[in-house]
Amino acid sequence: MGRNGDHPVKLKVLGSSGAEAVGHNLPAFLVDSGLLLDAGTIGLALNESEQWKIRDILITHAHLDHIRGIPFLADNLLMRNKRQTITVTSTAQALRALQKNLLNNVIWPDFTRIPDTKNPVIRFRHIVPGRPFAIKGYSIVAYKVAHSVPAVGYIIEDARGKRLLYSGDTGPTDLLWKAAKEIDCAIIEISFPNTMEERAIMTGHLTPRLLKKEIRKMEHPPRKILITHPKPQYLEKIKKEVEALHMANIAMLEEGKIYEI
Repeated sequence: MGRNGDHPVKLKVLGSSGAEAVGHNLPAFLVDSGLLLDAGTIGLALNESEQWKIRDILITHAHLDHIRGIPFLADNLLMRNKRQTITVTSTAQALRALQKNLLNNVIWPDFTRIPDTKNPVIRFRHIVPGRPFAIKGYSIVAYKVAHSVPAVGYIIEDARGKRLLYSGDTGPTDLLWKAAKEIDCAIIEISFPNTMEERAIMTGHLTPRLLKKEIRKMEHPPRKILITHPKPQYLEKIKKEVEALHMANIAMLEEGKIYEI
């Protein structure tokens, strides 16, 4: 991917863990400085000047580990008196959950009305799965995936036709893989080891063995697959099981690393 000319997109991994622990941050991926895919981690991985460059946040679903950084980013902006608005984009269900259960003036101030409704720190933009929309020159489509709450994955395409797939949290699913054609890089979750397949399916997640089955659903497998969301308690076991898949194009994501796509 590359937004400007032939320059590849830079994808910085702020977090890619399926749970919080020392040295393991929650999921968030910074695309070319200004676009964030999920927001489990922001302030713990970015200094203030880097935080101020964020203008758009794309959310897959409303679970806390994917949205936790949003209220703290909003607070940081307000404390520094930054006159800018962050657009949080997702499905109507996810945004309603974020408004009702987090930015509700009980758990946290409603930053969609602070400092005022005309110039809020946070603005919501809801999208419809299956319908293309644009952010920062990228064409994006959301596809429903199988999770314990309403959730989507995204396929993001730049002006040159380079394509990034981000599954978010999903168990065995179909629509996203059916649309996954000519994918240059796919960020796909694996939360549990193979021995916990029943729990993975029950909670809407994948194991290495399940991932291999999901990849077979794609007409053309991605050129590169990066694994996100492993539970830290099972990380080493998951790593070994991913290696045992014997797929040359698959690797575990490394937090703090910048990937060029």
